[in-house]
Amino acid sequence: MINLFEPALGEEELAAVREVFASGWLGKGARTSAFEAAFAAHLGVPADRLVSLNSCTEGLFLAAELLGIGPGDEVVLPSVSFVGAANAVAARGGTPVFCDVDPHTLNPSVAHVAPRLTAATRAVLVLHYGGYPGDVENIAALCRDRGIPLIEDAACAVASRVAGTACGTFGDIGLWSFDPMKILVTGDGGMLYARDPTLAQRAGELAYLGMRQASGYAQAASTGRRWWEFHIGPFGRRSITNDIASAIGSVQLAKLPSFVRRRQEVTHAYGDRLADVAGLRRPAPPPPGHESSYYFYWVQMDRRIRDEVATRLYRRGIYTSFRYAPLHLVSAYGTQPTLPGTERAAAETLCIPLHQGLDDTQLDTVATELRAAVAEESELAGIKEP
Repeated sequence: MINLFEPALGEEELAAVREVFASGWLGKGARTSAFEAAFAAHLGVPADRLVSLNSCTEGLFLAAELLGIGPGDEVVLPSVSFVGAANAVAARGGTPVFCDVDPHTLNPSVAHVAPRLTAATRAVLVLHYGGYPGDVENIAALCRDRGIPLIEDAACAVASRVAGTACGTFGDIGLWSFDPMKILVTGDGGMLYARDPTLAQRAGELAYLGMRQASGYAQAASTGRRWWEFHIGPFGRRSITNDIASAIGSVQLAKLPSFVRRRQEVTHAYGDRLADVAGLRRPAPPPPGHESSYYFYWVQMDRRIRDEVATRLYRRGIYTSFRYAPLHLVSAYGTQPTLPGTERAAAETLCIPLHQGLDDTQLDTVATELRAAVAEESELAGIKEP
């Protein structure tokens, strides 16, 4: 099976894990601090604004807690979002308010977000679909003008920028994912950025049981007295990562530029090989000043054949999917309005394999099989060329 996502791990990562094993310290320690500092340098932000976590999903839940979202509060987010984002709002008693997206980019614009803002809006949460930054500059400006915090789910956008500014740092809180399906992986894990250093400090406390001091081991070295005692501030959970994951992450971060270059090559190759397929739309290139992480490559076609094309490709050993299923159609979040752009995208879009391990032979196979599937299913459905 040619997979939709696939991590790129090798001997360097294994060597880093061996070093952690040999050190005898597997928990959160020096390697985690080093990974946080390196990732901060990658983003261009102070290291004290970052908190490493056991997952990006936990970061979404922490963000809702940090902003004090509760009953009666609304959070505006695109319906094409990760389910964990809406769950993080609903779990606090807040109401996810879904906005529409552009049917081709699958990202929202100010024109989609602004009409959904009300006096009850407590935050706006955006996703950078497929690693493409979208209208984040203007949405951030809108939020600043309205005094509304902006959360960026940058899980797909680990290397995405606009005019040199890293996605995830335009708003008040940013989040990244390092799970096994992402570009930079740590086994599992995430990172949280807070623009306000006080908020970042609180996030660190909440992520480690609310404790306001270092571990007992570190306390013994610094004070030499009753290092087993502790002081609790906020009542937090244990959401921290560890040195095993961080050691892997540090190696992966060094490889990230080469990963993104290969993903860009695959994206351009798909564009060339699929350019003349009748009835098939491809993602537009990023506008000037926008740098993508090239996380998804998606194609769009007549809704009458999309599911059949996906099934045909699966039978030919190519896994495809649509990410992310529209959340405004999930009954658990309550009654929501019709969102035509989102519903059109959900019916017409198919994400095809894109990862740095995809070789040219696999790439050609995907493109060839997709061309054939679209042509054959269009003929069966009686769809004429435009």
